[in-house]
This record gives sequence, structure tokens and C-alpha cells, in this order.
Amino acid sequence: MPTPPASGSPQDRSPLEPIRVLRPRRTDALAELFKEMEQGTGALEPVAVPDPRSWDEGETQELPPVRTGHGSAPHGGRFGFGPGLRRAAVTIAVAAAALVGFGGALLLHDRNDAAAVQEPSPTASAEPTATASAEPTATASAASDPDGPGTLREGDSGPAVTDLQERLLRIPDVYAGGSTGGTYDATLKAAVARFQLWYGIRGDETGVYGNDTRVALESRTASGTG
Repeated sequence: MPTPPASGSPQDRSPLEPIRVLRPRRTDALAELFKEMEQGTGALEPVAVPDPRSWDEGETQELPPVRTGHGSAPHGGRFGFGPGLRRAAVTIAVAAAALVGFGGALLLHDRNDAAAVQEPSPTASAEPTATASAEPTATASAASDPDGPGTLREGDSGPAVTDLQERLLRIPDVYAGGSTGGTYDATLKAAVARFQLWYGIRGDETGVYGNDTRVALESRTASGTG
């Protein structure tokens, strides 16, 4: 069985109330701030503001009202181009078109002149070609042959080849026992090349009886020499 609590126990005491701690507000800094503001405004010099009613209205002008609708653009047109500017633009466009047309006409005229100059004349085309064909073939061959006119080479035949063979037989050990049948064969070519090498003839192709070889051979096989 529980025993009653003894007198003077904590249960008989009154409950403790919460303690409220009151702190003083720090108004000193705020007071100092207001004090500095008052001192700062006191150092400024007051300026008198004139009365608006005393202003002279004669110095100002009233702006014209803004017009709306078709007449809202004072200078004409949406982008501010007046009649004068439009006339100038039309004049410039017409002048540019005229210049372009004039330049095209000049260019076409120049092309026609150039085409007329390039066209061959009928008299020139009608000239006969018999003059060119009538030229001797020896002249053409002389111009195309680097060894000079009358050049003899392997494959040729005739009296000129026979004369060459007979002259080479007069040169010791160059064409010994060679034929004089008048045919420029490989043996005769080797003899001509040997003659060129031994006597230092360099103006003609090797084995070809050209002008330089002819002069050297004829000078050594002239009449009375052997």
C-alpha cells in the first residue's frame, strides 16, 4: 500500500514560472545616426526655388498637334521621301537605263567589227596553191634537214652514193674493200662514222654524210690527192 508523501516534499511546492530576460534596445547607434544626419543637413545652404507662376510664357512655344491618318507624314510618303526626292530618283533611274543601253550598243558594234575583221576575204581564199606546190622539193628538204642540203644517209642510192664510196676508198683503212654499187647500206654508214670519228667531224649526225663530212672528205680526196 503506498505511503502518503511527506510534508515538505517537492510536490507541495508551487511550480516555477519561466524567467523572462529583458535586454535594453541598443538605440544609441540609431540616435547617433540621426544626430549625424541632422548635422549634415544643417551644413547645407538652402536654395530658393522660383515660383512656377512667375515664369515667362513668352519664351516657350506650343508644339503642333500630331496628325494621324493619311496626312501624318509631314514630308510625304511612309519613309519620309518627298516629291523632290522621288523626282530625283526617277531621273537617276532613267539616266542609268540610258547609259546601260548605250554601253550595250557600243559592245555589240565592237563585236560585229571584230567578227568582220576575222572573216577571211574571198580574194585571199581564192588564191591558187600552185605557187607553194611549184617550189622545188630540194629547198624544203634542205630547210628541214639539219645536216644541210644533199645529205645522204642509210637507205639512199644513186650516183651521189657511188661518189661517196669511191672517195672513202681513197682514205686508208676507212672503207677498205667496200662496195661501189651506189647503195647506202650499213657498211657504208659504219665507214662514214669511222671517218667522222678519226678526223674529228662533229657537225653532222653520226654515220650521216652531211655538209661538214662532205667538205672534210672532198678536201682530202680532191683530184691529185690519194
